[in-house]
Amino acid sequence: MSISNTQYNEIQRKYDARQLHNQHVVQQRKTALYEKYPRLKELDNLIASASVKSAKRLLEKGDHTALLQLKQQLDYYRTEREAILTSAGLDEYYLEPPYACPDCKDTGYINGQPCHCFKQAVIDLVYTQSNIKHILQEENFSTFTYRYYSDSPSKRDNANGLTPLENAKNAVSIVCNFISNFDIRFENIFFYGDAGTGKTFLSNCIAKELLDTGHSVIYLSSFQLFDVLEKNKFQKDTDAATSIQNIFECELLIIDDLGSEMTNSFTTSQLFHCLNERILRKKSTIISTNWGIDALSAIYSERVFSRVISAYRVIKLFGDDIRLQKRKL
Repeated sequence: MSISNTQYNEIQRKYDARQLHNQHVVQQRKTALYEKYPRLKELDNLIASASVKSAKRLLEKGDHTALLQLKQQLDYYRTEREAILTSAGLDEYYLEPPYACPDCKDTGYINGQPCHCFKQAVIDLVYTQSNIKHILQEENFSTFTYRYYSDSPSKRDNANGLTPLENAKNAVSIVCNFISNFDIRFENIFFYGDAGTGKTFLSNCIAKELLDTGHSVIYLSSFQLFDVLEKNKFQKDTDAATSIQNIFECELLIIDDLGSEMTNSFTTSQLFHCLNERILRKKSTIISTNWGIDALSAIYSERVFSRVISAYRVIKLFGDDIRLQKRKL
């Protein structure tokens, strides 16, 4: 489970805020109860004082009977304390911090290891930053179907000789291997083909599987990506700078609909920088585009295009437009 420093700090701030809230709640409750039950405050002070005195005896004099005497004292004080709380209609834990996670006491860690609540916080955060949380509820492997891919021999692709159905099954097999080996093998995927052939859907399937296992995934349309790159370059935008860091560091970056943006020398150079940076950091990227190989070669510089082809697993999807088929049903 790997996240960027920015993501970690964001989660940690929430844990810090939760602990401060807990302290505030406890203090408010104590203030109200101490005013109504002065003896309760005396007992809490006695418990604290007894613990300190016992520790001093143990450290300074090596008096091991101090622990037994402390236990007896604390049992006596706590019994009276619980009686006061019970008389007030409260349970014995009322003056304890109201932890959201009792296991780690809202620290996020247990014995130096991330608590289950911290792991869930990571998943929740990367879902939010991926920009596709709600879409993934609809587009994932549980809703994926081959029914829209034809198996007619007349629709075989001239290049690979496969029908749309055979090709889709081959693509899904590659995708599943990509997911299974994600933590042990660095790979990138380049989806291309006509609109409505399932490129974005398969990208979302990958995103869902990786997000559910605590990986950081960010989804951006090509327009969104270049908007962030432009703001970071020319406007020195703080949010854009943070986004750039996440774009470079997230475990999986999905760039959807590449080629739909206005292309120029700036977008070409920035795209190369982004893709090259992620390759150097061995961070996986998925690109999808409606443009063909020859068209992309003409749109972007040869340097960018060769970088993509050499470092990415190229997958072509073809067949009848799935969106149009769904509308007819």
